[in-house]
Amino acid sequence: MRVLLIGSGGREHALAWKIAASPLLTKLYAAPGNPGIGREAELVTLDIADHAAVARFCTEKKIDLVVVGPEGPLVAGIANDLRAENIRVFGPSRAAARLEGSKGFTKDLCANYAIPTAAYGRFGDLASARAYVEKTGAPIVIKADGLAAGKGVTVAMNLAEALAALDACFDGSFGQAGAEVVVEEFLTGEEASFFCLCDGVTALPFGTAQDHKRLSDGDVGPNTGGMGAYSPAPVMTPEMIDRTMREIVEPTMRGMAELGAPFSGVLFAGLMISGEGPKLIEYNTRFGDPECQVLMMRLKDDLLVLLNAAADGQLAHTSVRWRNEAALTVVMAAKGYPGTPEKGSVIRGVEQAAGDGVEIFHAGTAIDSGALVANGGRVLGVTATGGTVGEAQRRAYAALDRIDWPQGFCRRDIGWQAVSREQAR
Repeated sequence: MRVLLIGSGGREHALAWKIAASPLLTKLYAAPGNPGIGREAELVTLDIADHAAVARFCTEKKIDLVVVGPEGPLVAGIANDLRAENIRVFGPSRAAARLEGSKGFTKDLCANYAIPTAAYGRFGDLASARAYVEKTGAPIVIKADGLAAGKGVTVAMNLAEALAALDACFDGSFGQAGAEVVVEEFLTGEEASFFCLCDGVTALPFGTAQDHKRLSDGDVGPNTGGMGAYSPAPVMTPEMIDRTMREIVEPTMRGMAELGAPFSGVLFAGLMISGEGPKLIEYNTRFGDPECQVLMMRLKDDLLVLLNAAADGQLAHTSVRWRNEAALTVVMAAKGYPGTPEKGSVIRGVEQAAGDGVEIFHAGTAIDSGALVANGGRVLGVTATGGTVGEAQRRAYAALDRIDWPQGFCRRDIGWQAVSREQAR
């Protein structure tokens, strides 16, 4: 098979690494890619926002499957435009990608199909949103409706924070994404990430993880795109997975089909788990980053076979096998992240840090005068496997400490909840 992978982050490096291991693969291209992805694929200069140019490339190179990594192109309808040219795609249509592209759309779907989620209000102007927040009180959650690179959510613990978050949305801090806001009830419990591969009819459970969104140790500081993750998530017991499928995923699949937008691709449910069971925080319509990295390390099966089954509507006849090990990723970010990261600093020792169950996935990297340099906010994902989360954690940090990058930083407590559980046994 000839495959084109769209994207340039750590998620896409993990996908490229796993796809490249498939015996089915003849040739892997990536656009635009990064230096790490370039070890697994041929990088091509394509404007991924120019869907006609992507389609022409696919036709010229006889591409058998396009795998779309990030959410932006999906929300913009790249899957529709490629399928219109008879090009096979793994990823949802524009209409189905509204599950991520509009938080308000997803909340309304939950209301219509009795999917457990936080109570909410939708607002298109500052005055009515402020009135709702002042009446409801804090803690409360403020979300920009559209795509905001993981940074449009504020968990406000007091009224001043909530009102400042509303001001940021309506003042244009998140561009068009903040033109409408969703204000949600504050949920308590333990967060988890749950993934399904979907083909429009069937949703196949595809692993669990726990992400660490806050910038600093102890889960404090601003929200980020994710500072680390581990898999599996102990809170997602077989019973909890079964409940999530019955109460959340299956009604969503049914609802999207009834709306004329059957969902195909990756359905990523961000969950809050409490004594009441699972509640949906939000949907993403692609693999998480850095959750994808830990999932790919644990996946026993050929990813390309699974992506083909999803693209062809054959998931009802498919199963997924996982390695028994845990996996853990620590994100190394550039100073200044999640604000304005410092770019251009040289990173040394990456090759020496990898090996023996440790992979270093590139995210925001570039090559400058032959040297590997930081070129984004989240720069590297140091990922390790182990018999337990604690062992994976130790191996990941040992590898990370071999990387020479004074301008980088990381959290030192990724996996703390699972490690605490293991130590309490």
